[in-house]
Amino acid sequence: MDKSNNMGLAQAKARSTAKAATVFLLPALLLITIFIVYPVVDTFVISGYKWNGISADRIFVGLDNWKALLKDAMFWKSFKHNLIVMVFSILLQIPIGMLLATFLDAGGKKFNIFKIIWFLPYLMSSVAIAFLFIYALATNGGIISSLATIFNGKRTTIDLLGTAPNALYTVIGVMAWQFTPFYMVYFIAGYGNIDTTIYEAAVIDGATRGQYIRLIAIPLLGPIFKTACTMSLIGSLKYFDMIWNMTQGGPSGSTELMATYMYKLSFQQFNMGYGSCVAAGMFILITAIALLFNKVFKVKEDY
Repeated sequence: MDKSNNMGLAQAKARSTAKAATVFLLPALLLITIFIVYPVVDTFVISGYKWNGISADRIFVGLDNWKALLKDAMFWKSFKHNLIVMVFSILLQIPIGMLLATFLDAGGKKFNIFKIIWFLPYLMSSVAIAFLFIYALATNGGIISSLATIFNGKRTTIDLLGTAPNALYTVIGVMAWQFTPFYMVYFIAGYGNIDTTIYEAAVIDGATRGQYIRLIAIPLLGPIFKTACTMSLIGSLKYFDMIWNMTQGGPSGSTELMATYMYKLSFQQFNMGYGSCVAAGMFILITAIALLFNKVFKVKEDY
């Protein structure tokens, strides 16, 4: 009798928990459906039409847009630029962020001022940063040209944003300047989750600070490192606002990314059907690369 009562109470508790979970999750699921799932599905639907995005008439073209996309040299050029941005974002932002976090973790509270100063770029708007560097890198009166003039002793102009391939790598550097502080804070949080007794035990065993960081702390940060790389990978494949305001994909398409190409097609050329096809292609490529990365890059999460 007691056993059946316990089972009845357990079932009632489970039902109550399920109801509470449904109530709390339903608003979130509703918002996700409206603002994420529906737009993605609708993008794939629109990609099957020829439409200017304004008129009520839409001409169904089936897979014609997708066939054109596969042969679109500019789309694949943009994808290549995205891959370059992705690789350099991971190679620059993650290691530098980890080095800064390591420095701050070793310094403790007396280095808090550096946390504030180094985090400031991330607090700025991408649009504001874009205009800041447009003026800073200007050929007339810009910082680089002014320094070159001082060192050469004569008027020297250096056009980093107006020549290829300098423009793309310049924008990558600006992106790293803005987003590295985010990964710095991310790794600081990771260091904070490492039990201090591990460091104390390593010191007792004769390990130096460098050996502790290299052989103990960094391996323990493996899951953090993987998550940071995944975020950097996905973010770099959908960059738009900063590069649009700095170069608008120029010069001659040398900084064109998939997002800027999609924007031009959809909102400047009013080719919403093909622009949606490009957006859908972006979604497929980003998802595939992220899944492949997580499949290949495995770290041990239990120690």
